Amino acid sequence: MIHEIRTVSVLDRSRTRQGLPAPQALRDTVELARAAERLGYHRFWVSEHHSVPGVAGSAPTVLAAAVAGATSRIRVGTGGVMLPNHQPLVVAEQFGVLESLFPGRIDMGLGRSVGFTGGIRRALGRDTEDADRFEEQLTELLGWVDGTQQAHPQVHARPAEGLRIPAYVLATGEGAGIAARTGLPLVVGDLRTRDRVADIVERYRKEFRPSSRGAEPYVVVSGTVAVAATAEEARRILVPEAWALAHSRTRGSFPPLRPAQEVEALEMTSKERELYEGALGGHIHGTEEQVAAELAEVAELTGADELLVTTSTYDRAALLDSLTRLARLCGLPGTA
Repeated sequence: MIHEIRTVSVLDRSRTRQGLPAPQALRDTVELARAAERLGYHRFWVSEHHSVPGVAGSAPTVLAAAVAGATSRIRVGTGGVMLPNHQPLVVAEQFGVLESLFPGRIDMGLGRSVGFTGGIRRALGRDTEDADRFEEQLTELLGWVDGTQQAHPQVHARPAEGLRIPAYVLATGEGAGIAARTGLPLVVGDLRTRDRVADIVERYRKEFRPSSRGAEPYVVVSGTVAVAATAEEARRILVPEAWALAHSRTRGSFPPLRPAQEVEALEMTSKERELYEGALGGHIHGTEEQVAAELAEVAELTGADELLVTTSTYDRAALLDSLTRLARLCGLPGTA
């Protein structure tokens, strides 16, 4: 091992690509999961977004089923199901089905976000205040799984009740404090703001209360990592996502990814250029040696138990090469 974070996993957001249909992004996610399993990554997670042109993953438990069905060993889960958008009973039932079909391989990653715009929230029948009920909903969900919920007598979340389905809390809003109070693992990003991440982790560890689901704190740090033969090639992996972020900040919608060479040829306004360059900065990228050094710094700063890589780019071959190089420098079993 070159760095101290011994467990490495992948989160794929099913990013759409310009000129390709959205369903292709979902098929790409399943193929990437197969590759991640071959390379020896620990787990593969998928995300939840609604009415976003740049993201096809709107139903994470459905996509997780496809990923689990296409793989045989890697853990599969969500990063995450946005609990305020759903009834906890239904979420428990969905994960119960997943765990029943793929025993011992399913993770229940949970977040507190609601729809990105007012229109999406209205379509979901939710509002921003629903995010404030996340801790209450989480408690209810865990109660459905372990059979302790009392709010609805004689109602049971079958087949989930009694199954062991590990839960993880995303550190959005008060997520870190909620994870600590409920004795659950914490997922925190992004690594562009490493001092902030370190502060969140320190607070989580300080406030952690052991529970039946976790005797000790467990920290997953999440962020973009790009590895290539040269630092410039690694930077180009970051270009499509950086432009999508700049576009969303200036035009109000998060678009499909464009090829790096198209982005680099664009005439940008000064504001777009500022946002674009800012979006490129701070990510872990470079050659294997450079990335190993940066990961060692992250490990020292955060003491993280696990790294969850969230890299998105237009060039799928470059993405696969990056994950292969990362697996090699982390000493994952698929590269032995």
